[in-house]
Amino acid sequence: QVQLVESGGGSVQAGGSLRLSCAASGYTYSRYSMGWFRQGPGKEREGVASIVSGGFVTPSYADSVKGRFTISQDNAKNTVYLQMNSLEPEDTAMYYCAAGPGILSWRRPSDYQYWGQGTQVTVSS
Repeated sequence: QVQLVESGGGSVQAGGSLRLSCAASGYTYSRYSMGWFRQGPGKEREGVASIVSGGFVTPSYADSVKGRFTISQDNAKNTVYLQMNSLEPEDTAMYYCAAGPGILSWRRPSDYQYWGQGTQVTVSS
């Protein structure tokens, strides 16, 4: 059974940085994608970034985070990261990682089969 566990959330002032981690276990797919999503208070869930195993597909980002956030993965540790710099109050949300077989994009969250429980990020002005 696939399990995803996020960590690294917290409270930070605007302009600060955080790095989220998502540790995956139980995965048997040879090619898979992982993505980060978020849901702010009173907002719908939105995609943030996605990455495909193997590194042959360029990671993709939502316009709202492009240039500030970086998604990466450590295959040896079965972990995907989201480095978040220049954080803004608008980035305040519960952040979720998700995974699924094949080549997936943050634009289509419904394609992801497995989801973590989330980690809270709060950015104060």
